[in-house]
Amino acid sequence: MHEIQLTINGQIERALVPAGMTLLELLRERLYLTGTKEGCGIGECGACTVLLDGAPVTSCLVLAAECDGANIRTIEGELVNGQLSDLQRAFIEAGAIQCGFCTPGMIMSARALLERNPDPSDEEIIEAIAGNLCRCTGYEAIVQAIRMAAERRSERGAAGSDRSPAPDGLATGGSDD
Repeated sequence: MHEIQLTINGQIERALVPAGMTLLELLRERLYLTGTKEGCGIGECGACTVLLDGAPVTSCLVLAAECDGANIRTIEGELVNGQLSDLQRAFIEAGAIQCGFCTPGMIMSARALLERNPDPSDEEIIEAIAGNLCRCTGYEAIVQAIRMAAERRSERGAAGSDRSPAPDGLATGGSDD
């Protein structure tokens, strides 16, 4: 067993974890952050993408014990004080959500992209989400949503808020399964 301390969505968490426990298991089974989804379990689908120290990772492949001292951001961290993020709003408005299963991972990959490149080209957006699979929408609406969020952020400038109230039932996107 390993005792770890990490920051998840701005909250310090401590946990005693077995050596083989993944970050995904810690998030879902111990911390009840179920917005991060388990898809393939082998790092191929991107449903479990979270940000680890700002970089997107497939949490099914990262051992929880390796995250001691890390800063983790999950889809739940996108919602602040009941306000949807720019990306969450754009995904809804662009129709980039159907079943919602891939949405948390897509949004986290997009968040990492926009943090390092606030004005990405369509090619850069496509590259950033290449590790995230969607079987419902295709990718055109997803690329459009990310572009929309980037454009809105640019129009607002650094001083503007990227939050709006969350519609009932849309706090994290997707189901709790």
